[in-house]
Amino acid sequence: MPITPATATHSSSNGTAEAILLELVDEDGVTIGTAEKLAAHQPPGQLHRAFSVFLFDEQGRLLLQQRALGKYHSPGVWSNSCCGHPYPGEAPFAAAARRTYEELGVSPSLLAEAGTVRYNHPDPESGLVEQEYNHLFVGLVQAPLRPDPEEVGATAFVSPAELARRHAADPFSAWFMTVLDAARPAIRELTDPSTGW
Repeated sequence: MPITPATATHSSSNGTAEAILLELVDEDGVTIGTAEKLAAHQPPGQLHRAFSVFLFDEQGRLLLQQRALGKYHSPGVWSNSCCGHPYPGEAPFAAAARRTYEELGVSPSLLAEAGTVRYNHPDPESGLVEQEYNHLFVGLVQAPLRPDPEEVGATAFVSPAELARRHAADPFSAWFMTVLDAARPAIRELTDPSTGW
């Protein structure tokens, strides 16, 4: 696994751990500052930039990710292929490509912008709040996955019918349906109409 600012141990010159900063934005997605990652998710939440990736295989099945049990936020739940936060000043597209490789060990063979969505989703389990301006991306994955076990508990490729069954039976992230619904127009452009997305 490559060492990046997201996976490395941060140390400042005086030996203390450095905080991971998120980019705070206004309602139009314009950057207005930064905040430490955990602080940005404390109630009531600070609006910050995020991204969500939806990857599909050659059969038009969606790649789901089960978040690792060690995650501080929404551990063990199923969600979209990859999601996260750009570093301050990092382009959302670059962040989406970077984190897809870091979490899943694969680079998409195609990755395209799919719009943005703004939401406010409290997580009843952790008490944290997802107050996000989320950049959406859709893409194709054609190489074998090599998930990082510290990030990913399991993966599954699902059809729309399989997703509906799994969503009814298993816990999913609070934001999953919001980002999926917002990305559906781009998903339909990417996938064959016969897949039913």
